[in-house]
Parts: sequence; C-alpha cells; structure tokens
Amino acid sequence: MIELLSPVGDFECLKAAVQNGADSVYLGAELFSARAFAHNFSFDDLKKAIEYAKLRGVKTNLTLNTLIKDSEFENALLLAKHAYEYGIDAIIVQDLGLALKLIEKFPDLPIHASTQMTVHNLNGALELQKLGFKRVVLARELSTNEIDYICKNSNIEIECFIHGALCISYSGQCLFSSMIGGRSGNRGKCAGPCRLPYELYENEKKINSGYLLSTRDLCGLDYIPYLINSGVKCLKIEGRMKSPEYVAIVTRIYRKYIDLALSKNEYTIDKNDRKMLIQVFNRGMSSSGHFDDEPNKDLVFKEKPSNMGIYLGKVEKYNKNKGHITLTLKDSISTGDTISLEKETGSYTVSELMSNNKNITDTKIGQTVTIGRMKGNINPGNKIYKLSSKQLSNFAKETYKSENRKVHLNCIVTIKKGLPISIEILNHSNLLVYKDLDMTYTSNYIPEEAKNKPLDIQTVINQISKTSSTPYVFDKINVNLDDNVFLPKLSILNELRRNALENVESFAISKIHRNAENFDINTKDSKDCIIDNMRNFANQKNINNRNNTYNLSLLLNTINIDYDYSKLDKVDKIYIPLKYFSIKKYENILKTIRKKADLYIYMPTIVKGNYKNLFFSNVENAIKKYSIQGFVISNICNIMLLNSIFNDLNKYFKIISNYTFNVFNKYTVLELKKLGISTYTLSPELDKDTIFDLSNYNYLKKELIVYGKTPVLNMNYCLLRRI
Repeated sequence: MIELLSPVGDFECLKAAVQNGADSVYLGAELFSARAFAHNFSFDDLKKAIEYAKLRGVKTNLTLNTLIKDSEFENALLLAKHAYEYGIDAIIVQDLGLALKLIEKFPDLPIHASTQMTVHNLNGALELQKLGFKRVVLARELSTNEIDYICKNSNIEIECFIHGALCISYSGQCLFSSMIGGRSGNRGKCAGPCRLPYELYENEKKINSGYLLSTRDLCGLDYIPYLINSGVKCLKIEGRMKSPEYVAIVTRIYRKYIDLALSKNEYTIDKNDRKMLIQVFNRGMSSSGHFDDEPNKDLVFKEKPSNMGIYLGKVEKYNKNKGHITLTLKDSISTGDTISLEKETGSYTVSELMSNNKNITDTKIGQTVTIGRMKGNINPGNKIYKLSSKQLSNFAKETYKSENRKVHLNCIVTIKKGLPISIEILNHSNLLVYKDLDMTYTSNYIPEEAKNKPLDIQTVINQISKTSSTPYVFDKINVNLDDNVFLPKLSILNELRRNALENVESFAISKIHRNAENFDINTKDSKDCIIDNMRNFANQKNINNRNNTYNLSLLLNTINIDYDYSKLDKVDKIYIPLKYFSIKKYENILKTIRKKADLYIYMPTIVKGNYKNLFFSNVENAIKKYSIQGFVISNICNIMLLNSIFNDLNKYFKIISNYTFNVFNKYTVLELKKLGISTYTLSPELDKDTIFDLSNYNYLKKELIVYGKTPVLNMNYCLLRRI
C-alpha cells in the first residue's frame, strides 16, 4: 500500500496530520534538521510526539538530514540513539558517513536517503540499495516516467514529493544561500535567496526581471494514480514550516484522492478541493512541477515569491480619506479573512465589509462590495487576493480538535454478584504495537443487589462505548451480567473504562519503546582503522613537509578553440567535461592537453537518461584516444554507472569525488574510500577549522578548490526558456 507522509513542525501540526489521515509523519529535532528555523522538537517533545503518532497507528520519520562535522558526530549519534529508544520508525539522512554509520549501528532501523542526496537516476537508487538504505527520496526534478523506470528496476522503496514548495536547484546541490549569505541550506539554514527579485541580462541588455528563480508550488493530485501504479511507496507533502491548518487541509485532501485512486471508482478531482489547496497556501496558483516529460515553462512565478492566495478582483474605487476599497468579487469574502494588494507587502484582516451602504459579513461571487479600514499604497486597478479564509481555517482546526483516528478493540465486561467488576480488552486492529494485547483490569467496586431497577446490558454497553476523547473504539462489547445487579452510579463504569484504556496505552507505549543499552556513541579511536591511518598520515606529513610538494589540478569548464594550450605548465591533472570528447573540432586540443598533464573526464552533477547514452557512446573512444587516467564524479549515481561499464574500474582508473559530494566529516571520507574513490574534493562550504580537522586524516588524498567561479545552483529549468 502507498503511504501518505505529512510534515510536522510542532505538536499542533502533528495532531493535524494524524487526525486527517496521514500514514506517517516526518519531524525534526532541535539539532541537525534541514529546517532549522521550524519549531522542531526537544528530546522530551520528540518522545511524546512519537508516542502520540504510533499509539494511533501512524509511523514517524526523524529528519536528521544535514551535513555533520566531526565535532558534531557524537551528538548526531546520540540523537539517533534517543529517537531509536523512543520508537522512531525511520531516520532521513543526507550525510553519507552518518547514514552508513547508522545502518551499521542500528541494523533494524530503516535509513532513508534524503532528497538532498540528489538521487536522480536508477544507478543512484541501486547504489544506495546496495549500501543498505531502505528508502530513497528522489530528486524533485524527475518526471513520472523517470520515477516509473526507477521503481520498476530496483527493490529499494521509492518516495517522492507530491505537494508543496519546490526549490529551483536540485536539493543538496545548492550553494546559493551559503555563498552569498553564509547560511548553508545543506546545514538547514537556507536564507531563501531564490525568492528574491533579479534581473536577467544578455549582452548588457536587460531581457527579464522579477522573482526569476522563485518556483511555483507543486500540486500533484493529477499524478497520484500513475505514481501508485508505478510502485512508488510513499507520497510526501512539503511543509514543516507551514501552519497546522495547512497540514490539516493538504493531508485531508491527499488522503481522499489516494483512497480514491486505490478504489474501483472513477478518478476525478473536485474543483473545490483544488480551490481549498490553493487557498490554504500557494505560490503562483501551483504547477505540475517536473512530473511531465516536457519541460515546465511555467515552473517559475516571477510576480510574487510568497503565498498569493486566491484572486478577488481589482480595485475599482479607492476613498483614501475613509480607507474604502470598492471591487466586484471574483470569489467570495467574509469578515475575518485576510487579503493582500499587489503593491503592498503586508496583509489586511477584513474587519469592515459593506454592500449598498450596509454592513455585511458574507458575500457572493459577482457581488460589488466595499472593504473598509484600508490604508497604504492603494490605487484603482491594483489586484486584490484573499490570502486566508477564516471559514476554511476554522474548518481545518475542527478536523484535529477531536480524536478521529481510532484503534479498534474488543472487550468483555464482567459484572457478577460478590465479585469486583472487570473488563478484558483484546486487540481488533492490525497495528503491531497492539498485536499481543489481551489484558484485564479489575475495579475495586463489588456490585450490590438491586432493590428497584437492576443494571441492564445496554446501559453497560452505552457507558463503555464512550471513548470519543481517546484514540480507541470498541467494535464489539460482550457483557457478562448477573441478574438483579445494581450500581449506585454509572461513573463506576466510566472509571472502569478510563483506567482500562490507560493500561492499554501503557501497554502500547512499552511496545513502542526500544532498548539501545549496548549502543556505544563514542566515536574516538573507533575500529575504523583510524589509528593506523593516523600513523600513516604522520609519516606522510613528514615527507610532505620536507619536500613541500603539492599537486595542481585544472578544470577547464570551457575550452577556447583559439587558445594555445601547449603553454600550460606545471599542471599535474586536467579535468575536461565529457561533452568535449565527442566534438571533433576539439580533438587536437585534447591531444595537446594530454601531453601537458594527466587527463580526467569530468562528470556532470546530474546524469539523466539521455546523457547516460552519450556517456556510453563516447567514453570508450575517449579512453583509447586520449589515455584517460580517471574520472571526476559529481554524484553517488556516477559510481554504479562507471562500474557498469568497467569490470575492474579501480584497477585502471583513478576516481576523484567532486565537491558536490558534500564531504563534511572523516566518516564520509572512509565510506568514499570503500567505494573506490582515490581523491576527494573538500566542500567550498567548509570553514578553516573543519578543513584543518579533515586534513589531520590521511584516509584519502584531498583537493581544495583555490580559484575559479563556484556554481551556486544546479537547475532543471532554463531561465531563457520562459522569455
């Protein structure tokens, strides 16, 4: 069965998700979450959140999905240990070293590869499957056909985003916030520079302007049946920084359409449901994202980078003195709703609404109304949007105000003369935490002989059935009742039910919690050959200090056909993008470059299916013609791609991991070594102290980028395509 995964930023959002039909939720702790500015959960709150969800049959995923420094590694493992003991169902991880350490330490805990690992093809999914990951959250830039291909040809669980905000860059491959503001998206602190206004120039002429990198939100309702048939395991809603009302409405609607797609009924989408999704939050009225095979020319909404709401109409009249705006409505509006105007950055709450000089509270489409108490930069012709609906907000709150998510139980109530009354509760659900439930609670109260009106079975059933404030419901209540028995007050039965269900909850919590007593979080002098590597490093360091030898590598992103490359001097390695090896006019230049240094094929960060074909057709010829010494790979997907071509890859070639591998700690370095990497490139996001720390280990050779332009975005969208 497919799983609906909802975002949880705080406990109210958790209730909103659970009570509206989520199969699972994802939530962050106070440390190491890719949404550092969400409320997130303390250790105590995390425990309570896991218990709340799992008592109601909802799985929990912890987002431990930032890059981890060596100095933080023990705390990250400690967090994972606590989450494991609390009963977390899975941990979502970006950092390769941390992920594989968790797989080693917690073999019974599923580890999910975050979308920030940028897995975008079958090779990447298969590589993570081989490494022991349970699930991969695919890059959001994949079409449904690409997702289908990965599902059909791998055994790893596939998760993909179905609704919410999109990044302009492949997640995990964006340095924009880090490079311009010192706030790393890979460390959970993205400042959102893609939501700022920009100007696009061509030959010093401005050709476009606006919020050119701000993507519309994704709405994937139309693609649910196809993704289910493809074999996608989980559909994920974005929004850990969104409101509980957003979580409630979006979860509720996607629950409805997943269930519809799984039924035998015709799959049609109610326009009112689309409207609710747009009203609760949208950028640019939403889009299909990257799900279609054809490029999405409307991916970006350049007019506004934030929630735009629903279009209400244009200002027809504005009385500045009274603050009155008159318009003819394209959608209804009520007092308590919030609105925005296109030239104003803030929002207004509608507190005064008039029609024909009379105060009103509600309106209809097509009605001409006046909104009062409006001040600001307002002019006739300005567009007006309804940002939020008080009615929808109230409805959303009602959906998680009470217990809608019920665990099914059976019980037997025994009321006998001379004996304390008791209730035996048995599981009637398929939830694992209640699997062996068969427990009896006995009250201290002994029933009396009836003098007037004896207790009847229906009265007992009525009282025991009152479970509306709990996550439980009794499907079947059997009553063993002696004749002529009397209870002085019905609260005795209420207390019996209440105490028994508290025991049921305690039973389930005992099944949720796990023991990790033997887990050692100490990462100092571990059994990863660290001591031997340190000794090797010390010996090597002495040699380097005496000779003061360094190697120089040169990346030629662009080859200038008019430049004389025979002038290159004192370069040890030269990296050339693969595309140049397939273009005949560069043949002589490449032969010249080969004589000046060792030549490496530089792989792109993203290798879609069409590029894979280009690689297969050209790499063999390039290796023979230019004596290729190795490859610079930019994504974990490249490892299996190369291994699928060469039987003994590392015997003949050197493999260098690019900075896009986001290496932040020694454990990732060790894992790269196991994968056959000979040299790794330090991330440009690293500070001086972290670079020095990594330089203390001689697991692999390392490269540091010292000059050149740093790509800050890797996009599946062409800025020129929209013009």
